[in-house]
Amino acid sequence: MTEHVKREISDGVMTLTLQRPEKKNALSGAMYDALSDAVRQADVDASVRVVLFQGDGDSFTAGNDLADFAHQAGAENSAESPVHRFIEAIINASKPLVAAVHGNAVGIGTTMLLHFDLVYLADNARLITPFVRLALVPEAASSRLLPLRIGHVRAYAMLALGEPMEAAAALACGLANGVVPQGELRKKARDAALALSKLPGGSLSQSKRLMRDLQRITAQAAEEEQLFKERLKTAEAREAFAAFAERRPPNFAKLPI
Repeated sequence: MTEHVKREISDGVMTLTLQRPEKKNALSGAMYDALSDAVRQADVDASVRVVLFQGDGDSFTAGNDLADFAHQAGAENSAESPVHRFIEAIINASKPLVAAVHGNAVGIGTTMLLHFDLVYLADNARLITPFVRLALVPEAASSRLLPLRIGHVRAYAMLALGEPMEAAAALACGLANGVVPQGELRKKARDAALALSKLPGGSLSQSKRLMRDLQRITAQAAEEEQLFKERLKTAEAREAFAAFAERRPPNFAKLPI
């Protein structure tokens, strides 16, 4: 286990388990690095044919650790940030990515799923993208991929209003392959990963590439990342994070747009 990320390889499946339940699996820089390294290793390791993500505790992930936001705000080279490396790794992953999601999947916990090939949700899963509420913008090319998947108005409600999407709704609009009781989630996702592991790997990789406009996705993610970095330094973002820390409603009315 490396920095709250457990990596196991068995029967052609690399399983990555988020193990920071006391923080609801909020992703630290070290956790992002561990995940990025694992996904990149999987791409070049012939013994790995599928990568499966899951989380311990009561949440898949609470998203980015707040301390990382402060670090990003001061970082001059965003290309060196752990978040950048992770998003780049999942965008460019050539082998199938499978997710088993339970509880809350916040921010990157939801946007990463747009780059996964199979997604299974527990019946208590909630997908939450509170970017605008935090005075930020979407990331991981979600400003393009989410509207393409579920339509503009539903995507706007998630990204702008921060409205959670429950598991049944996510299944109905194409964000998941199935919804099962939480006790059955890991078996369901692993069975799917094992089924993929038995298929011809070259065919899977080429089919995945054909199904994704990698050039457009990469460009969208880069534009989002630049705007995200700029937004972290704004008065609106400072107010949003201060309000969050102080457990009060933010007041943006008197701040410049």
